[in-house]
Amino acid sequence: MDFIGKRRLWFIIALCIIALGCAFLIFRGLNFGIDFTGGTRLMLNLPGGFTTSQVRDVLSKVEATDASDRTVTLENSYIQKVIGAGGEEVVIRTVTLTEDERAKLLTAIAVEWPEFSEKDIRNVENVGPVVGGELLRNALLALLLASVGMVIYISFRFQLKFAVAAMAALLFDAFVVIAAFSVFKLELNSPFVASVLTIVGYSINDTIVIFDRIRENLKYNPGLKALPETVNLSINQSLRRSINTSLTTLLVVGVLLFAGGDTLKPFALPLFIGIISGTFSSIFLASPLWYVLKIRERKARA
Repeated sequence: MDFIGKRRLWFIIALCIIALGCAFLIFRGLNFGIDFTGGTRLMLNLPGGFTTSQVRDVLSKVEATDASDRTVTLENSYIQKVIGAGGEEVVIRTVTLTEDERAKLLTAIAVEWPEFSEKDIRNVENVGPVVGGELLRNALLALLLASVGMVIYISFRFQLKFAVAAMAALLFDAFVVIAAFSVFKLELNSPFVASVLTIVGYSINDTIVIFDRIRENLKYNPGLKALPETVNLSINQSLRRSINTSLTTLLVVGVLLFAGGDTLKPFALPLFIGIISGTFSSIFLASPLWYVLKIRERKARA
């Protein structure tokens, strides 16, 4: 395949994806969870067992006031199964509840689970928005430190232009994951941070494999005229490996997405999209972008 000859097509596709993502972010925004905005977290033991849909049905009957003073149901609250001292327990994260709203919620749960009592309330706590701000700052700091470390290492092992191209591809992948949260109205919480960092690590691995092949092939064809053929050859030599790696990873993530239930979906869906995006950026964006930078450098020198 002539990846370099069709580089403008790949860049146009990437720009269209970015434009579409920006449109969703502007008009739909992001659905920040209580990890970022604050809220109430309840950890309960439900005697006799439960399902996530059963808990959600109960929450849909309870109303509360959100941060904008609107009356909403708790149907969209975050629900998670955990293993506690008494077996399976449920963690419910909602908007900040008053004492009366919390009492209504516990009453609705007692109606659905008649054996539910005070001793089944494992923990109830309010999470302030300050904690959410700290989590966001730490996430951005972790991403920044990882990016700086990768730039230094790639520049040392390869050259600065490889690092610039790799970072541009990673920024594209991170943006696609963030846009996916807006498109599917997923709640931004701790799994969001984990999914972005996972995609960054996965994508850079694929990109480095292709860059290493380019560096090896440049030893035999260092000339400017042979550069398009050298880059194309390097990508094609790594193509089967990249596709096979992505497909096998997607199989595992696909199982988590379609069979893992509502609890794993906020993590598995952006991860699924991010792996596809990471494969696309590694093959179609990073190397052609490095080629453009290299051509401009040599023309400037000439």
